[in-house]
Amino acid sequence: MALALNFFLSLIGMAAFAYGKKTDRLVPVFGGVVLMVYPYFVPSAAALAVIGAVLIFAIIFLRDALD
Repeated sequence: MALALNFFLSLIGMAAFAYGKKTDRLVPVFGGVVLMVYPYFVPSAAALAVIGAVLIFAIIFLRDALD
C-alpha cells in the first residue's frame, strides 16, 4: 500500500512541478519537489496519505494567493 501511495504522490508532485515550471509559479514548483521527496522519509502509509493530502491542498489553495 505504501509503495503505491508513494508512486501516486510522486506522480502528482511531478505534475505540479511541470505545471509550476511552465507557468513560472514558485508554489507548485516547490510543492512538487516536496511531494516527490517526502515519501522517502515517511514509513507509515497513513502518515503518507495525511501529509500528501495536506500538501496537495496547500499547493492548490496557495498557488494563486502567493504568486
